[in-house]
Amino acid sequence: MGSFYLPKDEESLPLGQDAHFVCQEKQTFGVADGVGGWNKSGIDAGIYARELMINCLIALSGLPKEAVVDSKKVLKDAYSITKAQGSSTACIVTLKDYCLHAANVGDSGFMQFRNKKFIYQSPVQQRCFNCPYQLGNGEKSDRPDIAEELKVMVESGDIVVCGSDGLLDNMFPSEIEEILKGTKGEICPESLAENIAKHALYNSFDRLTDSPFARAAKKAKYKHVGGKIDDISVIVAIIKPAV
Repeated sequence: MGSFYLPKDEESLPLGQDAHFVCQEKQTFGVADGVGGWNKSGIDAGIYARELMINCLIALSGLPKEAVVDSKKVLKDAYSITKAQGSSTACIVTLKDYCLHAANVGDSGFMQFRNKKFIYQSPVQQRCFNCPYQLGNGEKSDRPDIAEELKVMVESGDIVVCGSDGLLDNMFPSEIEEILKGTKGEICPESLAENIAKHALYNSFDRLTDSPFARAAKKAKYKHVGGKIDDISVIVAIIKPAV
């Protein structure tokens, strides 16, 4: 597993508002995207996202060595001790017996590729266009019980690409397929994550591209052309043969 993060170039938020973790020992990873709407209230939701992801690692570290990871319980445990203001989306994924077990709140998510071809993308949770479900401590925020639980079978050699909406709003699965087709030999997860993130960044600044965000806007009868400038988090996991 490997990851790469490109925070949006914003002087007041140098760390951006995404956060993620990768836990090799527990074969688990996650991403959170702090909701930018809190900026109007002077609150950096990135602090909430970062605290939530750190607390996911704390929840994982408290599990017995051979314990089966329950993604939704990890999210619930992390949420229960996250006290920062703000809110964020969250997607937690763990691998067990060639099956991905995920818990997702909002519009972060993951894609699955086999033989360098796209085969699956996780669904998003949103109330309306660009209004995702979001975890937080406020009265109007969602709670982890609302998380959608997903089970996706995988095979050795499959590549899983997880990301915040900064990735998913700016890259179609077909574009990631093209990147995968250009790779030769053994794939380095960190390098692939960086490559994908930089492509998403390029698309985000393209004012003419027909991005996933632009298509979703059109479907919802909003006017938007081009990519969507945002923080971009990418995690890549390559499924290895069982030892």
